[in-house]
Amino acid sequence: MDMTATKAAARKAAFARRKPLFDTANAAQAGYLSEVLAGYRGVPLSGFLPIRTEIDPRPALAEAVAHGPVGVPVIMGPAQPLRFSRWTSETALVDGVFGAQIPALDDFFDPEIVIVPLLAFNRSGGRLGYGGGFYDRTLEQLRARRATLAIGFAFAGQEVDDLPLEPTDQPLDLIVTETGVIEIG
Repeated sequence: MDMTATKAAARKAAFARRKPLFDTANAAQAGYLSEVLAGYRGVPLSGFLPIRTEIDPRPALAEAVAHGPVGVPVIMGPAQPLRFSRWTSETALVDGVFGAQIPALDDFFDPEIVIVPLLAFNRSGGRLGYGGGFYDRTLEQLRARRATLAIGFAFAGQEVDDLPLEPTDQPLDLIVTETGVIEIG
């Protein structure tokens, strides 16, 4: 099987694994993310607004807004890096690409911390995304300019041992789940 087919099969399995985790999630799922972000008060960061069965980082993001700029990703077009527009829990939102909500008014900035959604991860910092390459391109671009911390945020049950990875896949620096923090390295 070629890498495209291997990744497609892995994504299908990952979606199936994530659904029951989402269905049984509780309101405290972002607690450890809040704890991690508390150590980076004031550092510009970007999270994400959850779609489908993604874990919800919004409580941690809402806390972080009190200390510095927080943004959410905006897809600019196919095969382009993401841009990040400022967000607060009061920000007016509109529908963006793939059903993700984005701020109605663009206020772009470059984050130094990027909280990354994912389908599956391993303890080496590998991440299986949705296949568009948006986060890989974006992290590569941001890391070329300055140190950028990539934090994977997912349910603990999304961890897998065997993850199909390619050289262009950008590694995560840290993984946060609803049950704890996984240090990479």
